[in-house]
Amino acid sequence: MSNRILEILKKYSFLILILTLVSSCNEEVKIDFTEQNIESSEVTEISINLPVAEGTNEIADRINKTINKYSVNQMNLGEDILTNISIDDAVARFNYEFESFKKDFPDAAQKWEAFIDGEVTYRSPQVISIAINSYLDTGGAHGNTNVRFFNFNPQTGKLLTKKDLISNSEGLSKAIEIHLKEKIEATSKNQPAEDLFFGKGFQLPESIGYSDEGIIILYNPYEIASYAQGIIEFRIPFEEVSSFLTVN
Repeated sequence: MSNRILEILKKYSFLILILTLVSSCNEEVKIDFTEQNIESSEVTEISINLPVAEGTNEIADRINKTINKYSVNQMNLGEDILTNISIDDAVARFNYEFESFKKDFPDAAQKWEAFIDGEVTYRSPQVISIAINSYLDTGGAHGNTNVRFFNFNPQTGKLLTKKDLISNSEGLSKAIEIHLKEKIEATSKNQPAEDLFFGKGFQLPESIGYSDEGIIILYNPYEIASYAQGIIEFRIPFEEVSSFLTVN
């Protein structure tokens, strides 16, 4: 009799396990975005606007940690500062560093500036694309501007690399190179397209973004040409490059 009861209990336990797994697999992943806004001009000039993921906790946390870590790092607070501190703590440290600098160099008139602006540029079942534009000026010859795209798997929150996004690197490179040369020739009369990569062959940008119109190709000043060239940005329609991409 006891063996019969054990067999029944095992069957029910197995059934409950299967139902639990099915339920967890069918659980709908929900991710939405709000904004975090910080404005300050009392000590330094700071303006920070970043998307904040909300919804399925594990996925939202993964996305937010990636954005937070990058944004803190863009404020150039030094190697001794942990990049997992909050944005508010990073702002407080940025102001503290400037006040310490002013004590050492009281004649320095210029306020430090940190501007960080992020936006969700594209969402699909395969990818969430976020662009973050940052500008930092701590008194050098000129401030530094940088734009980076972050592409996340909406089901996991994992940050997708270029290898994850691209299925045919050679084909995509050729398509981008054609558009890049057209962009340069249309905007610069003095610099041949061949000189864009400091004597090296064609290079893909550090990151690639997505928009409703297609992929966003953007080269930061340090990636291409000289600082005077500025940021080079253009879009390529999906129909031209979808066969080279794993994620659309």
